[in-house]
Amino acid sequence: MNLHLGNQGLRTKDQFDWPLFICAALIAVVGIVNLYSATSVYGASRSELYLNQVYWLVAGGILAVIVASLDYRFLEQAGYVIYAVGVLLLIIVLILGKDIRGSARWIPIGSFSFQPSEFMKLALTIALAKYLHTDPKSEARTLRDLIVPTLLTLLPVVLVQQQPDLGTSIILALIFGSILVLTRIHWKTSLFSIVSVSSVAILMWNYGLKDYQRGRITAFLNPEADIRGVGWHAHHARIAIGNGGFFGQGYMKGTQNQYLFLPDQYTDFPFPVFAEDWGFLGCMVLIGLYAFLILWSVRIAAQARDRFGAVLAVGVGAMLFWHTIFNLGMVLGLLPVVGVTLPLFSYGGSSVITILIGLGLLMNVSLRRFSGTTLQGPRRLL
Repeated sequence: MNLHLGNQGLRTKDQFDWPLFICAALIAVVGIVNLYSATSVYGASRSELYLNQVYWLVAGGILAVIVASLDYRFLEQAGYVIYAVGVLLLIIVLILGKDIRGSARWIPIGSFSFQPSEFMKLALTIALAKYLHTDPKSEARTLRDLIVPTLLTLLPVVLVQQQPDLGTSIILALIFGSILVLTRIHWKTSLFSIVSVSSVAILMWNYGLKDYQRGRITAFLNPEADIRGVGWHAHHARIAIGNGGFFGQGYMKGTQNQYLFLPDQYTDFPFPVFAEDWGFLGCMVLIGLYAFLILWSVRIAAQARDRFGAVLAVGVGAMLFWHTIFNLGMVLGLLPVVGVTLPLFSYGGSSVITILIGLGLLMNVSLRRFSGTTLQGPRRLL
């Protein structure tokens, strides 16, 4: 295992990616402040949740440091083993999973519940990065070239949907799609892929989704049809965001949160709490931080020293991007409610730790951008 950080004679402090660290730290700190506001209305029963979030941030930060310290070539060598462990954990969930609100997504470990589908996002990214690294092509990839990465993605997607967890299934598929966007694909293969995805979507709608999942999608298409039922979450999220105005109602003064009209305000719906407290101005600052973090991951991919590092950075960046897009989209009424967390902002141990490990991978690639020859742009790397 190689712990050497480069052969250019640069000091670690000069290589350290401070913009990445500072941006992630700011989002995490603001998330803790918002979580305190979101849970304050519950009194002692849930008021300590923000402390649990701090513990998870510390634990995830330690894991991120460890991941950033290892030469990512070790991850490349162990890529398929990491993927296999992730798939095995998903199978264990189907056998021993803890049922919470109709979904068995968690493996109980003492007082902590571990959600393997979160870890699978990183495991899939590493496996896809390994495959593309060991199968370099300068010409456009054909359908045959995509069989292996498609199967690598399809297996966890199917297993996760059995839990059921539509949001995570979609995120896994979108990570795969985001990586493929940056590869050269033959036009016939692209056309076939579009037709195949459309066919699978129709089959999923008719046979793969639970009734409540279809209900969430139809509620998105017609938000006023069932406000007291499946449309409740999105309806009151939009009211909370509108209540914030330009400057907000003030910290811990948002009425939708304080009077318990806004459900799941510390897991899937923390953004409306923030918007109601801090208004449009605060929202623009927060969205700006997410935009910077995502664009910075693309920059890291562009400066990566090899194909594996580039795909790794693109995959983590895609995970951050789609999580942010889906969470903000569903609270704004632009996308259906599918239970996707807002990175480093939503309450949840598995989600927070996974995101921080992903940021550790980004830091890893960034630290080693000085080693070897840097190619120009992620398209040339992939």
